Amino acid sequence: MLLSALLTLSVTGLTDDVQKLASRRVFFGHQSVGANIVDGVNDVTSGKLPVHEGRTPAPGLVHTLVGQNESPLSKLADFEAALDALGGQADIALFKFCYVDFAANTDVEQLFADYLALHQRLRAKYPAITFVHVTVPLTVVPQGPMAWLKKTVSRKEPWGTRENEVRHRFNTLLRERLAGQPLFDLAALEATRPDGTAATWQRDGKTLPMLVAEYSGDGQHLNSVGRRRVAEALLTFLARLP
Repeated sequence: MLLSALLTLSVTGLTDDVQKLASRRVFFGHQSVGANIVDGVNDVTSGKLPVHEGRTPAPGLVHTLVGQNESPLSKLADFEAALDALGGQADIALFKFCYVDFAANTDVEQLFADYLALHQRLRAKYPAITFVHVTVPLTVVPQGPMAWLKKTVSRKEPWGTRENEVRHRFNTLLRERLAGQPLFDLAALEATRPDGTAATWQRDGKTLPMLVAEYSGDGQHLNSVGRRRVAEALLTFLARLP
């Protein structure tokens, strides 16, 4: 689905999408940014979409925390455990890593291989479920004189600089190697302003995406503006899956 389509939702269209999803069983595993998105779902649907927390199958959106932050492998394992607890009773299933799961030294290729192996196993185990991939959320990268001064004095780049580049590398693998599979591009949404321009930064001659500052209060999580935009896009994306 084109990003432009995700960013130009009509109220009527969103209402129709919510009605479709109310009869489907959607399972979403996440941590804190995912909780922001769930809050956004509640914001934009005003309770018209059933939202349940836990690991029991039900129509609407069922969500739960999976794994531990800074331990992406624990999230892979717990997502599978959660689906097993559901008995595979889901029409759509997705989970997302968090920005804190990616450090400057994360082995992106190995983590992607582990991620791919999990999804191959899950598709074989639960062939009736539509599995959706989700790109890794980004953070705001400090810029301007203060960021330059901190880097000069401490001889270290501000936190999030190298980490955002690593997140982008993983997201690129998702986009390129899983082309044709359902992919909700959370990172692209986070890096696109309401006017369609991109929030970017420069490193080693490369232009890289970052979280739009206006979508966050702390440079990491989604505020009321950011979570609504992502929630609207996610609902439309899920409702229009085959």
